[in-house]
Amino acid sequence: MKKFSKYIGMDVHKATIAVSVAEADGGEVRYHGEIANTPEAIEKLVKHLRKGDASLSFCYEAGPCGYGIHRQLLDMGWDCQVVAPSLIPKKVGDRVKTDRRDSLMLARLHRAGELTSVWVPDGAQEALRDLTRAREDLKHLQRQAKQRLLAFLLRHGKRYDGQSRWTQAHYRWLETVTFAHPVQHIVFQEYIETVKAMTKRVEALDTQIASAAAESVFWPVIEGLMALRGVNLLTAATVVAEIGDLRRFANAPQLMAYLGVVPSEHSSGGSKSRGSITKTGNGHVRRVLVEAAWCYRFPARKTAVLQRRAERTSEAIQDIAWKAQTRLCGRYRAFEARGKLKVQTCMAIARELAGFIWAIGQALPAPVVKA
Repeated sequence: MKKFSKYIGMDVHKATIAVSVAEADGGEVRYHGEIANTPEAIEKLVKHLRKGDASLSFCYEAGPCGYGIHRQLLDMGWDCQVVAPSLIPKKVGDRVKTDRRDSLMLARLHRAGELTSVWVPDGAQEALRDLTRAREDLKHLQRQAKQRLLAFLLRHGKRYDGQSRWTQAHYRWLETVTFAHPVQHIVFQEYIETVKAMTKRVEALDTQIASAAAESVFWPVIEGLMALRGVNLLTAATVVAEIGDLRRFANAPQLMAYLGVVPSEHSSGGSKSRGSITKTGNGHVRRVLVEAAWCYRFPARKTAVLQRRAERTSEAIQDIAWKAQTRLCGRYRAFEARGKLKVQTCMAIARELAGFIWAIGQALPAPVVKA
């Protein structure tokens, strides 16, 4: 760990930043004060703290304010860590929380090396992450719009007898639906237009994600992940946008723990107790992995679409993808034969799928990420 002469803890909020400083000699941590959350105020703070050619190391918690402060300090030539809030050591009996105390705690723990930093994407990678998360948000709004339309129809006894909703046949049926009062037709039409508008926005973002993924430095990794069954372009782009370089994990269990798909454990002495998954880490990746895991309930086979994706990758990645498919399909059937719940089975498959994703990440050269 590199040594610095001053360790600065910052409790960052929308308008203000509480700042505390810990000297490297192990002295008492002092509260510096509160500054405005602006680039000019941060630059002034750095000039004040660097007096006497001091080497500075900053830290602050990951939160809604993003990575702007981190990038500014790096551009100025100083070390800065964005730390994971859930992994900050806390005293159980400490019931007083203020901005001042939080900044003092951060400075003290930063000097001791007890903080865990998060992966900070560069501007292009964060843009891809914003795209995938925006698409997820709009998909949620689309589901809500569809639910409201169906609930409105159900309240008035209008039921569709076809096999699948939201198909061309379903939309043709919606055109034939009538109501007793004119205002109900207006409400009905507004619901339909909302569904169509949300659908168009989701499709537009799908196009943007495909374009941004192809231009990303992680495109070889995205293309490699698409050789796996159940992993399409959106799933692969979400995994890469949220995780970044897969090679930063030393082994597959580290990635599984990072995604929160490992069992929780409360063991003491001779007793061992394991519970549900920890659900820590990145929930966006965990969601798409569970969705991909459902595809392994079918027998293992190379479909035409999957074969075309695999042909764009190397032989090593194709071998990993086929090994993943044969193993995970077999595991799904084994869990099913043992009477496991489907949700538990899919979570177990998702956990092992994360291991194969890690293996593909190791089989590819490290992406050249901008500093």
